[in-house]
Amino acid sequence: MNTPVPGSVSAPSCDVLVIGGGPAGSTVASLLAEKGHQVVLLEKAHHPRFHIGESLLPANLPLFEQMGIADEIKAIGMHKPGAEFVSMEHGRAQTFYFADAWDKSMPAAYQVRRADFDHILFRHARNKGALALEGVKVTGVEFLDGGGAHVSAMDADDQAVRWRARFVVDASGRDTFLANRFRIKHRNPRHNSSALYAHFHGADRGEGEEEGNIRIFWFAHGWFWFIPLTNGTTSIGMVTWPYHMKSKGSRSLQEFMMDNIATCPPLAERLSMATQVSPVEATGNFSYVSERNHGQSYLMLGDAYAFIDPVFSSGVWLAMHSAVVGADTIDTCLRQPQRAAAALKRFDRVMRHGPKEFSWFIYRVTNPIMRDFLMGPKNVFRVKEAILSVLAGDVFGKTPIWRSILIFKAMYYIANITQPRRAFRAWQRRRFNIRKVDDPAMYNA
Repeated sequence: MNTPVPGSVSAPSCDVLVIGGGPAGSTVASLLAEKGHQVVLLEKAHHPRFHIGESLLPANLPLFEQMGIADEIKAIGMHKPGAEFVSMEHGRAQTFYFADAWDKSMPAAYQVRRADFDHILFRHARNKGALALEGVKVTGVEFLDGGGAHVSAMDADDQAVRWRARFVVDASGRDTFLANRFRIKHRNPRHNSSALYAHFHGADRGEGEEEGNIRIFWFAHGWFWFIPLTNGTTSIGMVTWPYHMKSKGSRSLQEFMMDNIATCPPLAERLSMATQVSPVEATGNFSYVSERNHGQSYLMLGDAYAFIDPVFSSGVWLAMHSAVVGADTIDTCLRQPQRAAAALKRFDRVMRHGPKEFSWFIYRVTNPIMRDFLMGPKNVFRVKEAILSVLAGDVFGKTPIWRSILIFKAMYYIANITQPRRAFRAWQRRRFNIRKVDDPAMYNA
């Protein structure tokens, strides 16, 4: 397997070409290379590069062990024993510790700087034998009638390069390379959010074990994340509804975010002595899904297929788990084509399962009745342990949480029935919140 020569007539071949060197792309590349496949991994940027999404889940850690990178991740990570929800309405905070989940073997996770984390994964793919190239942006994919594809790209010198691949993996993240070209990406009709974020130094993060907890602060127009990182840096983000983003008016992103932080006294107090160390940035179209996640000679992994609200920090875990299942699927398709249909069916089922289970909670996390449950958790029928398992990312294994999750959902629906006026007002408010707002200018600084 050779790097293509710019302008060459014949395109070099590979078994699998992966678009995107983030968690999904680097993981699937390393796993496929380990299985003996010739893999080309293309990343348009150069590592290390900034990326949002810094909070990992306990379910990630066994995979790090399996890949042989656990010590490297630990070295860059902030120990994260739990998640704290702060409700001004209730006047208190409630902390959930992963050690109290159903499966006690995953008691903690990490918060990481994604620049460092993604770089470790990218280097690991290269060390496993993948041809991992940076500064190479894919510009086109032509799928061939007999299977496989021609992939065109531009290298760092703006020279056109080309490969022929038996299989293509879209791990391009929110760029959604294939979904955009197939025109199969759609705004999630059941959710709609935007985000502003920046890094601060010197925030009040508490002491001891509590310092590493991710904190969620609810406010009138959504929620804030508070993610402690190493060296005293804390990532602060505001996830809100597009209608509220539109209310920014002539204010800069900086002014708008700080004005909103001021409306959340528990967060404002923790930032009162902090210094902002990065500019406020924004992202919109935060929740979407594609019509499909695979086809002849291709798979879509992680955010390239779908993205949901980040309140439960599920993004990296869903991306990396999709890579694990994707690697097995591609290996089957290439080595045992007679079993390809069954492998792809399983892949599709797994890809839909994770977002579905997280989404049920995400769609309701700002509902006042759901907040009551989260701020006063009970372990009747082990529902608290089951919810903690979901928060830990333990949704793909054999942990028997689903009966308790069903009981919790029944309790939630019963609470809505017994509080009809409150439930109806919450339903009306949610319809108002998730309505579509088209105003690209609102994300400008």
